[in-house]
Amino acid sequence: MDALALTFSSGWASGINAYLVVLVLGISDRVGSFAEIPDVLGRWDVLAAAGFMYAMEFIADKIPYIDSTWDAISTAVRPTAGAVIGVLLAGDASSLDQAVLGVVGGGTALLSHLVKAGSRLAINTSPEPVTNIAASLAEDAAVLVVVWFAIEHPRAAAAVAGVLLLLGLVVVHLLARLVRRGWRRWRQEEPFHQVA
Repeated sequence: MDALALTFSSGWASGINAYLVVLVLGISDRVGSFAEIPDVLGRWDVLAAAGFMYAMEFIADKIPYIDSTWDAISTAVRPTAGAVIGVLLAGDASSLDQAVLGVVGGGTALLSHLVKAGSRLAINTSPEPVTNIAASLAEDAAVLVVVWFAIEHPRAAAAVAGVLLLLGLVVVHLLARLVRRGWRRWRQEEPFHQVA
């Protein structure tokens, strides 16, 4: 049960920032030697690659429109990372357990990635970069806190991740409705402007 809860939490976090998840899990394994964290995540080459990619995402995530391009590229990376972490967390479990944890990790990562990408598209309608920077820092803080908390308290962290995922989906749904409503208004006003 704890592996499933940790997979759900790390899957949610991977959809926001997969490289930070690998860093937090890997560093935790290095300094704390947690049995449930696969040792492969704590290898120096894995940590170096994750650190380099996190540094790139840290910068790209704060620049309007660049962040949405990065999110588009990450559509394949984040869910895959969530699935791989889920399979690794299954360890020597049966292949069915590995498949279930892979699907949970990848599926949760895909949903949270869609929330992040959708909310970033809405934020990019604002002309100033402050909202992008604030959103990026808040996302990184949430990932750090949830993954770190999940290592010690996987079930509680999974509940937190579930609430955050649900709230994010509701917000993106509401934003999509506002965008559609604005699009319809704009389309109705368009012929008037052409006549004038």
